[in-house]
Amino acid sequence: MSPHPPTSQRLHESLGRVINGMHPGERLPSEPELAHQLGVSRATLREAMRTFETQGLIHRRQGSGTFVSRPSRVIESGLEILESIETLANRIGLPVALGETSIESRPATELESEALDLPADSTVLRVARVILAEGQPAAYLIDTLPADMLQEEDIQDGFSGSVLDLLLHRQDPAPTTSRCEISAVTATSEIARAMAIQRGDVLLCFEALLFSRMGKIMDYSFSYFLPGYFRFHVVRRVGLIT
Repeated sequence: MSPHPPTSQRLHESLGRVINGMHPGERLPSEPELAHQLGVSRATLREAMRTFETQGLIHRRQGSGTFVSRPSRVIESGLEILESIETLANRIGLPVALGETSIESRPATELESEALDLPADSTVLRVARVILAEGQPAAYLIDTLPADMLQEEDIQDGFSGSVLDLLLHRQDPAPTTSRCEISAVTATSEIARAMAIQRGDVLLCFEALLFSRMGKIMDYSFSYFLPGYFRFHVVRRVGLIT
């Protein structure tokens, strides 16, 4: 066995020391500077940086450079209970705030009509917003709701960013269950611009339907999470041999 670790391992260790020695929000040296400092090619450095991006420790901003995004706290949650980001963040003392927000009433797209079980000419309310953690974009949320479920005037100045909490406070009808599909996706132009990341960066996506007690679909949502600020888990029972 070689007494020296592989080049890739040494590079990751060296790059990790650089990142850990910086503060969240601080900009890394440019790629040419960093590659020269670590004694590797830019292509090799870029490959190593992609690993740290996936872990949520750094993120790139179009035209600005690469920044450290290591959070002071990580939101950890089981998937058995649906709670808002604000509720989860408050539990661990992580400051979160509402970032750029877009609210519009418009005709439903074919996909939205099918998902919400609505006639093709129905009006829906689309609420898209960035959630900031410690002042940095951490999630991008899109909720689409039937017009009889939520309207623009229902979202007042005190809106914190959570449509779920808004529906829970209204209580009629009360949301009771959610069906969610989880996947890793790449950021579209819209998401990349809103979250100040690169198009094609990897995000964790929750695509979900929210149901009332009577089985009515109340909300069709996409939640995009930046790796690093979130850690999800699920408690599973061990199946019996039959």
